Amino acid sequence: MVPDIPAFALDGGFTYRVPPELAGQVEVGSLVRVPLAGRRVRGYVVGLEEGAPGFDSAKLKDVRALSSTIPVFTPAMLPALRWAAEHYAAPLAAVLAKTAPPNLPKPPPPLELPAVPPASGPAPDLSEAAAAGGPARTVQAAAGGDWAELIRGAAAAPVRAERSVLVVAPTAAEAAGLAERLRADFGRRVVEAAEQAGKSAAAAFTAAWSQAATQAGLVVVGTLRTVWWPVKSLSMVVLVEDGRPGMKERQTPTAAARSLAAVRSSSEGLQVLLVGRVPAVQTLHEGLEVARMPGRLWAPVEVVDRTEEPPGAGLITGRVRKAIAAVRSRGGLVLAFTHRRGYAPASRCARCRLLRTCPSCGGRAGHRGRGVRAGREQICPRCQIPLGACPSCGGDRFEPLGAGVGRIIEELDRTAPGEAGAVGSGCPVMAGTERDLPSAPEVDLAVVVDADGLVRGTNYRAPEDALALLARTAAAVRRGGRMMVQTADPEHSVYTALRRGDPFPFLEEELEVRRQYSLPPCGEVAVVEVEAGSPEDSAALDGVFDEVFEDAAVYGPALESDRIRWLVQGSDLRRVKQRLRPAVARLRDQGFKVRVDVDPREF
Repeated sequence: MVPDIPAFALDGGFTYRVPPELAGQVEVGSLVRVPLAGRRVRGYVVGLEEGAPGFDSAKLKDVRALSSTIPVFTPAMLPALRWAAEHYAAPLAAVLAKTAPPNLPKPPPPLELPAVPPASGPAPDLSEAAAAGGPARTVQAAAGGDWAELIRGAAAAPVRAERSVLVVAPTAAEAAGLAERLRADFGRRVVEAAEQAGKSAAAAFTAAWSQAATQAGLVVVGTLRTVWWPVKSLSMVVLVEDGRPGMKERQTPTAAARSLAAVRSSSEGLQVLLVGRVPAVQTLHEGLEVARMPGRLWAPVEVVDRTEEPPGAGLITGRVRKAIAAVRSRGGLVLAFTHRRGYAPASRCARCRLLRTCPSCGGRAGHRGRGVRAGREQICPRCQIPLGACPSCGGDRFEPLGAGVGRIIEELDRTAPGEAGAVGSGCPVMAGTERDLPSAPEVDLAVVVDADGLVRGTNYRAPEDALALLARTAAAVRRGGRMMVQTADPEHSVYTALRRGDPFPFLEEELEVRRQYSLPPCGEVAVVEVEAGSPEDSAALDGVFDEVFEDAAVYGPALESDRIRWLVQGSDLRRVKQRLRPAVARLRDQGFKVRVDVDPREF
């Protein structure tokens, strides 16, 4: 039994005796109450033995109570759960806790399930294998059309065979939309896991968990949390846009939905279907089968070169203003996309209009304080190198290329007076960010105000993530419309991929770059952060990880606000993570707050 206490020292667990009154009720995955250190605690059963070897059963303490008759994980899930604890350098209890609902589950009444109409999906043999319990396999579906229809086709065969399918979306809003669409064909078989705050929401989430854990033949639709669920008779996991930020945990364990699904697939014999417009670089690295669906992946894209505009021309180029006016003259809708709400994420030289980038790492340089300043010199936020003057003309004045939603609405109002507002305002000319895309209506013209702020991001995934996000923005354009992308770097491979409507040449090029620098998926990266509230704390951390990080490339320690960060990189970090566990435990015992992010999305 592993106590529900997130500490590395307790990963080995303790042995207890199952009393006669609970015999036959306690099983692997059961939640139990046991005595420990003078108090009663909750724990997870990770193994059962007849007469524990080396122990006198009379000397063992008894399990005091069974908290729920429904196990929160199955024996087949244990290899994946132990892997997650090791890979993400997390206490095993923190991983096991992810499998349980917020409240204690109770057996629900069985649902009367409707018949399932036949349908064909993107990989018919994958669906048939899921229905028959065939060997594990993963397929990437590159599709720009109706994902609910695609998922319906993939899930029909296994669900008709009374085997369950788990569908995971990046956000609660997108999960709710998919669930609503899938109910048209699967009716009460669709179980929606809407994870929200509040007691009533926790009760609903627990009820969905209980239904999924006890009844087969369901389509369970939810967010990242559901990848940990013990879905009964699970046969297939469908991941929608697995590269999105919402598909990776921010807190320990910092698990990615794709990685966890892959390990569960291997140990439980599950089929995995990846759905998206832009597959991850990892798909090419793993050599997965790709099913390309008919039709365009996104709307036609026109790239607008911002270097042709005079200095001080504003956030919206003249060419884009004309296009907006033309669309509005026909009564069409316009969406202006920016990827942030605060400062301008990119800038250009006011004299020669060259995009400002770091001379060392090529990352973007922000505007008006976006980055660290030493004296009057602006510093790259990624590698801390002084940015200096423009390398082309020597100019020292730079102007912003992007801004927040409010500033963009002001600019749009000059082109379409009285018609500009935020997404959701009902205005025909809208401005919004990534979080607004799921609720944005179909438009006739989408405008990306500053694509360079995305493409030249401060992490190694920036170009890949930028292409995926820009493709999502283009997906908001209805048939016959287009997207205009403003950039000061029109020959970048991301924009070439957008124009062609084909992400694969770009992904192959990006994979080669990752391979050259041993970056994921061709290598491993981990970030360790320790909160240091005083100079004395910082001094106490000198050399603390020297032995831990042996045999790996280490960048740091770097001070950021009240945190000290180390970035560790290598082809295989398993030994580093093994040594990291006791080191982190010692620091936490000393009162430090430590965060370990394995496979970070940003650093």
